[in-house]
Amino acid sequence: MGDGVYVGHAAADAALDHGWLLGHFKDPSGPRHSEALEIKWGVHPRGDERAAWVRGEERTALLVLISGRFRLEFPERHVVLERQGDYAVWGRGVDHSWYAEEESVVLTVRWPSVPGYRAPAVG
Repeated sequence: MGDGVYVGHAAADAALDHGWLLGHFKDPSGPRHSEALEIKWGVHPRGDERAAWVRGEERTALLVLISGRFRLEFPERHVVLERQGDYAVWGRGVDHSWYAEEESVVLTVRWPSVPGYRAPAVG
């Protein structure tokens, strides 16, 4: 990694850090560190859901369905992503949650990368 290049596998790397591949929380000396954006490879079993709604969101997000069937929940409506490549974008101030209707893989990009955002631990 001394050359500033990182090569990995999304599923393997994601398993090491709750799905996150890139963001402010990665090693500052590596190319996966970014304060501009965050990228997550999310692998969700059927029935998986967010522990709590995100309220007072300060970022913009893009979520792309890679496989499965994934429901995004917003205060005014629910959106179901069901075809590979379906995606949704929401902005700052939009409260949201999610639910995996089938085993799903999603790619999420959020910007900017803001410290302090994490779902509460379950258990």
